[in-house]
Amino acid sequence: MTAVESARVLHLGTIVMGASDVRRAVAFWSAALDYVPRDGKVNDDFVVLTPREGHGPGIALDSSDSPVQQHPRVHLDLYAADAEEQTAEVERLVSLGASRVDWDLYPADPDFVVLADTEGNRFCVIDTSHAES
Repeated sequence: MTAVESARVLHLGTIVMGASDVRRAVAFWSAALDYVPRDGKVNDDFVVLTPREGHGPGIALDSSDSPVQQHPRVHLDLYAADAEEQTAEVERLVSLGASRVDWDLYPADPDFVVLADTEGNRFCVIDTSHAES
């Protein structure tokens, strides 16, 4: 079996993010994405959240005191169907504890809004219809 053939069996399982307060991060991401703890338990060190309904990657929240990167090399993109949905979702996420990030790398006509979760981890809410207009 070649390396290419063996790579075909892989799939994205879990995205791991650091959190200084795992329980607070669990509360935010559970409400933001309608995810639940995989084993039904929440502890202070490590929790894997999975979609309540259907399939999709898990989000693991791992206790960490590492500082948040201003321009992270890896982040989550959350998709909204259009600008109206994007605006509504940004407001909903802010009401759950996310904060708006004063992003210095926005292009002239961005299709994304940069937010930070309760732990400061950056993520984007994307207007997926933006490219269609």
